[in-house]
Amino acid sequence: MASNRHLGRIVALQTLYELDFRVEVGEKNLDFDQVIQRNIDRYSEVVEDKEFISDLIKGVNEKVAELDAILQPIAPDWPLSQIARIDRTILRIGTYELHYNTKVPPKVAINESVELAKAFGADNSSKFINGVLGTVLKKIEAASGVIEVEDTENSKTMTDKESNLASSKKDKVSAKKAAGE
Repeated sequence: MASNRHLGRIVALQTLYELDFRVEVGEKNLDFDQVIQRNIDRYSEVVEDKEFISDLIKGVNEKVAELDAILQPIAPDWPLSQIARIDRTILRIGTYELHYNTKVPPKVAINESVELAKAFGADNSSKFINGVLGTVLKKIEAASGVIEVEDTENSKTMTDKESNLASSKKDKVSAKKAAGE
């Protein structure tokens, strides 16, 4: 399923890129659903999860203004209109998956976006995408109180407060062991 989803993201990227271009040039008779269906149909024999593709395309398209508002402050020296269309589209997909698709682990969303950038972007696109999406993830984690601390004993992600409590408990246990208790 993972490689199938990767191909699904490629179809979504191609579709969103095409739609962005056609909207920018002012195409008057653009049938959004027809473009999606045509692009999904091209890969119908090898793509199983067509709903994933459709949901991703429609989700990014519906939230494009919100996604751009999230992205712009992260790269203030790069107005979104000046970022290459392919990179901008990849950033929107990655940001959408980080913010709105809870079924995709954050690191997978970032890695998939970096892979898209390596395949379709310029030489430094993957580094740019990785840096921007890494910052998006940090902002999400900071806002939710979740940090990148893994409790190996219980194998779970902890909130900042839980992490501090666990850390202080371990410190107390270590101090008792050192004192010979």
